Amino acid sequence: MKRTLTWVWLFFLATMPVWMTNQYYLHVLISAGIFTIAAMSLNLLLGYTGQLSLGHVAFFGIGGYTSALVSLGFDLHVSDTTTLVFPPQPVWLAFLVGIVVAGAFGWFIGKISFKVRGAYFVIVTISFAQVVRLVALNWVDLTEGPMALNNIPPLTLAFPGLGELAFFKKLPNYYLVLAVGVVSYIIIRRLVHSRAGRAFIALRENETLAESVGVNVTRFLVLAAVVSAAMAGAAGCLYTHYIRIIDPDVFLFIYTVTMVIMVVTGGKGTLAGPVVGGIVFGILPEILRELAGPEVQWIIYGVIMILILFFLPQGIVPALQSWWKGRAGHEAVLPGTRAGGGNGP
Repeated sequence: MKRTLTWVWLFFLATMPVWMTNQYYLHVLISAGIFTIAAMSLNLLLGYTGQLSLGHVAFFGIGGYTSALVSLGFDLHVSDTTTLVFPPQPVWLAFLVGIVVAGAFGWFIGKISFKVRGAYFVIVTISFAQVVRLVALNWVDLTEGPMALNNIPPLTLAFPGLGELAFFKKLPNYYLVLAVGVVSYIIIRRLVHSRAGRAFIALRENETLAESVGVNVTRFLVLAAVVSAAMAGAAGCLYTHYIRIIDPDVFLFIYTVTMVIMVVTGGKGTLAGPVVGGIVFGILPEILRELAGPEVQWIIYGVIMILILFFLPQGIVPALQSWWKGRAGHEAVLPGTRAGGGNGP
């Protein structure tokens, strides 16, 4: 049943541009899809290992800036007499470099941050995001600072004998985001259902007990941090080459809060949770924009979020799963029959 629902949902998303002709709505879906991928990456840490990272947007921005710089080319001033010149590279290569660099920073921060727990870990991640933002803001020679990097090229793929496919318009970008989202979902699913995933859940439930039975705490937490950071970097690359401009505001704390909202309301620790939460809270602001003024929008947004968390404390997806199991169990025990399946006397 789950597999059937997955294929139906995927078919629905794949055919959405066919009947949705409004380009602005397609733009909203692309933006929501990008942040859904970022929320999926955060869910790997928050939902499966129990580690709350409030600086997750740093990896999103690092991936975006790295991909932009590699695709545009840049000069790196090592000293007054030495300058390293990096010529522009193909966007697909820049995309991969952005993912790798974000993953490398995830490894570095994981190695440092996972020596502490709780509020200290949260402080370290927030501090890291702020440091990265200040670097992007003040290293003007490299990042252009508040003036932003612009004219970033869109992703282009060359097929021998068939020409080039440029992800310049909204329709190709929609399918690109959908493809990256599906790949990210598959990676997380396979990881969660592997030995590493079982270790993640053991660490989330009882770290001391998991360590006592031989689970290498640091190793598995760093693995989760690397995969999560790389995936957030991929979302940042998608954002950069779609919007084609990036500035230090990409590191704003509100983006991390948005990711956390998507994960928690959708259902942390579930595969579908951040997807549902990402779609709901990615599209909801645009719906409210048409219904209310700017001052009222955020009030309604906050009220809806509070209502969801109040009535569905585990999130939307776990609530739907519980409802479905209860309904299936109720139908299985028909009137005049026993729970075991035999007929009544």
